[in-house]
Amino acid sequence: MLTKDEVRAAIRFGHPPRPPRAFTKWWGEGLGAQYGAQLSRFDRYEEDVVVVPFPTPSFTPRDDGFYWRLPEIDRSRITGMDSAAALPDWDDLPALLADLPDTDAPGLFDGAVQTAAKARAEGKYVLIHHWSLMYERIWNFRGMQQLLMDYYDYPDEVHALHRAVCDTEKKLFLRAVREVEPDGYMISDDLGTQRSLMMSPPVFREFIKPYYKELWGLVRENDVDVWLHTCGNVSEIIGDLIECGLSVLHPIQKRTMDWNETAARWKGKIAFWVGMDVQDTLINASPEDVRREVRLMRDTFDSPAGGFLYAAGNGIVGGTPLENIEAFLNECLVYGN
Repeated sequence: MLTKDEVRAAIRFGHPPRPPRAFTKWWGEGLGAQYGAQLSRFDRYEEDVVVVPFPTPSFTPRDDGFYWRLPEIDRSRITGMDSAAALPDWDDLPALLADLPDTDAPGLFDGAVQTAAKARAEGKYVLIHHWSLMYERIWNFRGMQQLLMDYYDYPDEVHALHRAVCDTEKKLFLRAVREVEPDGYMISDDLGTQRSLMMSPPVFREFIKPYYKELWGLVRENDVDVWLHTCGNVSEIIGDLIECGLSVLHPIQKRTMDWNETAARWKGKIAFWVGMDVQDTLINASPEDVRREVRLMRDTFDSPAGGFLYAAGNGIVGGTPLENIEAFLNECLVYGN
């Protein structure tokens, strides 16, 4: 494994000895059921970051107060994710805002503290992580289709909900700094479709960018790197993400974003955490094709100064041949090193 300083050298263009590997062994839906213990053959491929959990408030009541105050809903006949929205009526927003999750609840970081302390003692890079932030979290409250209309119909309410999520996240992050002492902070917001953003760039800049900038500015002030997973084509807002303080961008999704164009425009300005294509190449191609794509990833995005990390583009799903996973992990290990 690389040391913390060597991983940081890759992220901060400090001439690392090789690209770091993180989330390369991202086992997705159906893979464990298909292969079971056979996946242990990949244990020898170590990753270069230690991922520890970052707690997020529950959507259901908890005794310690670490939850969102949401209305009780009869879910006996609910089908589909959007119909299961946790805050379907804006009339319930004031009650939620009046009593935000208790970020001082005891024990929230206990497991993370232990794992992080061991990693720090071994000189490793510690990455605190949770899924969903300013877009995914909000559509979990409202439903995705409804939220995309809310941007136009209920802008004040959307901003109020964003403010509550942002303020809660900032308090949790500062607690993590005190208790966990992380090197990196990773979250997700799937902002893109296979072709473009899910919303227009102006809508992103009005409703999401200000909160990214505020939160990520706080993260960077504490000398912590900001990592973002965002699926789909986000080419139109990479510059905005950099302005907000983003350090590491994942996955630069193959066949939705032009790798050459993205590298030519942004190389040296942000670290590219490039994901192996799990939708097509890894599941359908030959092992040699997989190795060729790993080489292409590094040749396109890496530089002597750094700015490149290896990853899977998303969870590696059932139906993916073991020999292709082996080719991916092995080529990340040997190519150019």
